[in-house]
Amino acid sequence: MYALNDARAFGELLLNAFGFKSENVIRLSNAEATKSTILEAYMSFTDNRISDDDRICVFFAGHGHTVRSYRADVGFLVPYDGNVDKLGTLVRWDDLTKNAELIPAKHMLFIMDACYGGLAIQRALKPGSMRFLRDNYRRVGRQVLTAGKADEVVSDTGGPLPNHSVFTGHLIEGLGGKSASSDGVMTANGLMAYVYEKVARDPESKQTPHFGYISGDGDFVFSAPILEAIKESAKEEEDILVTVPTSGSGIFSNGERTIEELAKDHLSNPSGKIYLDELTTRVTRHVIELAGSDEFSTQSPFSDEELVRRIERYEAITGDFQKVVGSIAYWGGNEHASILKKGFGRLTDPIGVAAGLRVWIGLRWFPIEYLLYFCGMASIAAENYDNLSAMFLTHIAEDESRRNMGPLLIPTTENIVSLNDTFKRLPGHERNYVPKSEYFHKKLQPSLDDLLFLGRDYERVFDRFELLRALVYADLTSDQRGNIWGPIGRFGWKQLNGGENSPLNVLRSESKELQNQWGPIKAGLFRGKYSRFEEIANGFTELLKQLRWF
Repeated sequence: MYALNDARAFGELLLNAFGFKSENVIRLSNAEATKSTILEAYMSFTDNRISDDDRICVFFAGHGHTVRSYRADVGFLVPYDGNVDKLGTLVRWDDLTKNAELIPAKHMLFIMDACYGGLAIQRALKPGSMRFLRDNYRRVGRQVLTAGKADEVVSDTGGPLPNHSVFTGHLIEGLGGKSASSDGVMTANGLMAYVYEKVARDPESKQTPHFGYISGDGDFVFSAPILEAIKESAKEEEDILVTVPTSGSGIFSNGERTIEELAKDHLSNPSGKIYLDELTTRVTRHVIELAGSDEFSTQSPFSDEELVRRIERYEAITGDFQKVVGSIAYWGGNEHASILKKGFGRLTDPIGVAAGLRVWIGLRWFPIEYLLYFCGMASIAAENYDNLSAMFLTHIAEDESRRNMGPLLIPTTENIVSLNDTFKRLPGHERNYVPKSEYFHKKLQPSLDDLLFLGRDYERVFDRFELLRALVYADLTSDQRGNIWGPIGRFGWKQLNGGENSPLNVLRSESKELQNQWGPIKAGLFRGKYSRFEEIANGFTELLKQLRWF
């Protein structure tokens, strides 16, 4: 009934509220909205006038249709000339999502005031999630919000605004400012959560909106006044951590437990250790199998594009390991230390001895480094230093003969440190003193926040992990090296500028108060002696004084 009003109102919002140029807003209504014109307009975004920094929003108001295939539901949109008895006249939903790969714009948002099934939604943000705002612009994201699922009835009456459907009425109010965060930031995730809550609870509604990511994890930003406010300031390159308003409802549950839910179930069950070990073995084998495949050949020529591809691929294949072993690192007790050691110890299996480019050989340690950060930070967030110690000191073979066993932390650190200049080739990190640290700081935050809800404590946990990792490495290698050295991360410039509140000074103050009862000492780090920690910390303090980061 109100589809035309809904589409027109949404187009006006794009023009008047969010600064979209009129020549960039394509509006098709009634007889104009045929299957061919819709697809032609959509595919026009694949041409060279679209850049990766553009935002594309697709709004459809009309009817949806769902067909059950032998595999799953298949969703369709019904254009003006569509006939649900002739599927060839309909617009298949996953044709749009597949062709989105051809569109250069990093951020796309599909808003569908129609009910249908067959949405391949991967995930959604958890309640209270936080994100780095500026870094979001570098991340690809394809998001979708629909009025309802298959076989639900869209309500055209009783909404908050006259002459609009319930769904679009709440959508318009959300875009008018009600979905914005306390920082004034309005994103797709915030909007989708707002609309979900309002429509699902509207007394006139019999529909449940469906939303989430169909690929990527970038967030479509409608407005971000906080960024504009600092545009001309000295902090222009500084990122901003903001809370993303998200729904607290379990709207994505399909009756199947996620892999992290399985891990938590086994952790909470006194007899679940065997199952947890099997689950860890499964995710570890997954990483080993893919990390050792031909797609990471050390013989391939180097390019910046291939570097980015490999890093992103390494990150993708570690996702399940993060969820399972990160849960163990956070919630697990001493009885689970052997599972942690087994998981991390086996991760070195695909590395071996290989000929080829040194950069690709060194980069084989990237997934281990990435997972050490993730799981190590989980341990620190829970003050579970026994698990941190188990991971750092996991003994591995340094050569294929399985002789020369040593702590995992040493070869991982040394191979990754050798790639410091390589990480400067990542987009946005060319001028960083510690590019890997800065990259990890932004990259790990979403997944850690989703699993553990660290919020604004993320910064402290990140700095503490990097600092303890550097100090433990210095302790393990100082006798052989003849000096005290460890990899310096973002905490380095905080030491130069932070005074007593710098991460190292806070750590030293805490350890001095507790001495041998301090968590890392009790866990066996620094040889189990406060005096050894103080010796390493003194040397490291002098090392940081030599930094010339100006």
